[in-house]
Amino acid sequence: MEKPREENLDKTVVKSYLNQAKALDLSVVMPCLNEETTVGLSVNDAMKFMEKSSIKGEVIVVDNGSEDNSAKIAAAHGAIIISEPRRGYGRALRTGFENAQGKVVIMGDCDTTYDFLNMETMYRLLQKESYDMVIGNRYSGGIEKGAMPWSHRWGVKLLSFLGRRKFKVNIYDFHCGIRGFKKTSLDKLELKTEGMEFATELIAEASRKGFTIKEIPVPLKKCELKRKSKLRTIRDGLRHLIYIIKA
Repeated sequence: MEKPREENLDKTVVKSYLNQAKALDLSVVMPCLNEETTVGLSVNDAMKFMEKSSIKGEVIVVDNGSEDNSAKIAAAHGAIIISEPRRGYGRALRTGFENAQGKVVIMGDCDTTYDFLNMETMYRLLQKESYDMVIGNRYSGGIEKGAMPWSHRWGVKLLSFLGRRKFKVNIYDFHCGIRGFKKTSLDKLELKTEGMEFATELIAEASRKGFTIKEIPVPLKKCELKRKSKLRTIRDGLRHLIYIIKA
């Protein structure tokens, strides 16, 4: 089965060349905006995980209007590239979810802060157990020095407290960027947001649908490579807060 040609990546929506294959075990979905220094490493780690665990899967990188070589680099490392020019964290992930072929879908940022080499616990809980959704907790998993500013640490704790009260779920890290789903459960969610508040909407919708949710410790690493952070603490925090109030 031939892989998509790199020269067609810039202006073409590249569908999964594994779409012809049925019943993939796992889809790893990574939203990507100008991450050329890190995306290849993240794709490599996800591919190595699947290889060492004998998992039949795919890595989908959703290029969210990058102006650098992110898409070409990700494709060179074996990822399937899907172009989503409409900007937004939620918009990119929704597009990735729609195209995912795996029975299990795990999402995560491609900035090397999450450990794609060690997804075993999350994957197996979704594959073998009765959980619809598994989400990481960076506070219990360990936050490496310099990986998260103090304003963000306390802001996430506050918003997670409000989210727990509003949506009646025992989740203590509402903004953790690595989380997984059974694909059949994911397809039932009515997702509408397009920005960073999408992280909160996923939990809120899962609660509304009566999903079984498991929170597990995951480490957060500091990115040692030169990159521009996409986080805007006040702006993004307000988007989460407004969603919690209005939902």
